[in-house]
Amino acid sequence: MSILITNIAELMTQDLEHRVLKDAAVVVEGERIAWIGAAADAPAADEAMDAAGRAVLPGWVDSHTHLLFAGDRTAEFEARMAGEQYAAGGIAVTMNATRATSDFDLTRLALGRVAEAVSQGTTYLETKTGYGLDTDHEARSARIASTVADQVTYLGAHLVPAGQDPEAYTDLVCGPMLAAVRPYVQWADVFCEEGAFTAEQSRRVLLACRDAGLGIRVHGNQLGEGPGVQLAVELGAASVDHVNYLAGRDVEALAGTWSGWNASNGEGSRGTVATCLPACDLSTRQPLAPARALLDAGVQVALASNCNPGTSYTSSMAFCVATAVLQMRLSVHEAVRAATYGGALALHKDTGNDADGERALGSIAVGHRADLHMLNAPSATHLAYRPGMPLTYAVWRAGDRAR
Repeated sequence: MSILITNIAELMTQDLEHRVLKDAAVVVEGERIAWIGAAADAPAADEAMDAAGRAVLPGWVDSHTHLLFAGDRTAEFEARMAGEQYAAGGIAVTMNATRATSDFDLTRLALGRVAEAVSQGTTYLETKTGYGLDTDHEARSARIASTVADQVTYLGAHLVPAGQDPEAYTDLVCGPMLAAVRPYVQWADVFCEEGAFTAEQSRRVLLACRDAGLGIRVHGNQLGEGPGVQLAVELGAASVDHVNYLAGRDVEALAGTWSGWNASNGEGSRGTVATCLPACDLSTRQPLAPARALLDAGVQVALASNCNPGTSYTSSMAFCVATAVLQMRLSVHEAVRAATYGGALALHKDTGNDADGERALGSIAVGHRADLHMLNAPSATHLAYRPGMPLTYAVWRAGDRAR
C-alpha cells in the first residue's frame, strides 16, 4: 500500500543536503519513504492525502527520556521554584514509588507517556532504567521498558541508594545488575556528577558495560564543570547529555571527536554527540547548555526532552525546539535538525536505506523510515514563532498513521 502526501508547503528533509523543498510531495510505501520531490512531478499511489499547504518534517527522535517511573515530585518542583538548589537526591523519592508499583501499572503509565509523545510528533524514543536501583527492580524496569520504547538504556548508575557503600554498589552495577538487564538493553549510561558517581566509578561502569557489548553514553556537566565530558570523549561515548557547564577544553575535546567525520555525506569516524536538554535546564534553573558554541565549534548537537518526574516532566520536543531558537540562539533549521537527525545520530540510527534494510531515522529521504510530522502551519518556523501552540496535525510512525 502506498500513499501520496501532496500540496506540502514546506518539506524540511533534514537529509545530508539539508534540503527544504517548497510545493512538495512525499510517497510512503509500507514503512519506507519511496519518493520525494515537487508536487507537480509526483507519481501515482494507491491513496492520496492533500496536505493543504501544511509543513512536513521528520518525526522527532527523542534520544534521552526516563519514562519508567511512578509517583509525584511536585513538592520538589515547588521548592526549587521557591529558590532551593537542585540536587540529585530526589531520584530516591521516585525509586521508592517505582519499586512499590505493579508491573501492570508501571507499563500502563509508561505507555501513556509514549502516547503523549507520539501525539506531539515524536516517532522514535529512547528510555532508561534508573529508578529501580537494585538488581531485581532494574531488571524489571529494563524488561518493561523494552516493551514500550524503541531503545533502552541501562542506568543502574543513576544514584547510590541511601545507606549503601558507593564502591560496593558500583561493583553491583558492573556485575550482577548488568547481567540481569543485559537481555533487554542496547546502551548504558552513568550519572557522572557530584552527589552521584565519581569519574573513577563512572569509568568502571562504562568499561564493564562496553565489555558486555553495550553502547555507552554519559550524564555529564549538568551541575557544574566536571569530568563527564572528558570521560565521554576518552571512552568514545555515543553522547554526553546535559552539558550545561563546559570549559573551553570540553568544547575542544568534543569537537575533536568529529574531526574524522564528513558531515556532507555522513561518512567517517563519528564522534560524541552533545545532547542538550533545555526543558530540564529551565526546570532546574541551570544555565541553558551552550548549543550555539558547540555547533560553531563543529560538534554535532541533539535536543531531547529528558522526560522525567523530577526535573523535566514533559515530552514536548516542540517546546525544546522553541526554547533552542528563542533562548539558545539556534536557527529554526538547526533546532529541528538537532531534534530529529541529531537524536538519530546520538542513537546510531542516522544511516540505512533500501540496500541494507536498516532504515535511517531523523531525516526524509528515499529508503529511510517513513517517520513524518505534519504541522498545522505552513512552515517549521511556526514552532518558534507560535511557541506553546498545538501545531501537530498528523504523525506517521514507520509508515503507519499514528495521529
